Amino acid sequence: MSPPSASTDHQIRTIDVDGQKYFVSLRVGYDGVEYIGRLMFTEASTEISYQDHGSVPGTSVQDAVRKTQAFSEGDLIQRCYRALSEKRRFGKLRRATDQMIDKIRYINRVAVTLEKGLVDQESGKAELNQAQAELLVIVRSLRLHAGVEDEPDQIP
Repeated sequence: MSPPSASTDHQIRTIDVDGQKYFVSLRVGYDGVEYIGRLMFTEASTEISYQDHGSVPGTSVQDAVRKTQAFSEGDLIQRCYRALSEKRRFGKLRRATDQMIDKIRYINRVAVTLEKGLVDQESGKAELNQAQAELLVIVRSLRLHAGVEDEPDQIP
């Protein structure tokens, strides 16, 4: 049995907030106990994404997505306002850091399942090598994003 992937993204819908169009998606990851979804609001004109700090828990990826799709337009707008209020200055660095942490968690899950014998040694080691290579790409990108602020007119 292979461990769940680090995270998956699911398109939910598009909403309008204060005259701006936002693409709403749900990033779902597994924390070892349950599936946790985080809403992402991507402004259509700038492609800058803002993450809601609230979560959408589920017993499966499909459960978290179903719960999110059931949110009303008003619920999504409120969550978008909450995400926009974060006003991160270094959005790209934050997203790269989040990806790095997700990848580290994934590597740990693969290593634990490998140690417990839930996956065969060869495929488990191949997954670890692939995840490590992906982590290195993320780490190398940090230097490109460090100290680079989002454009002032792109910060809500």
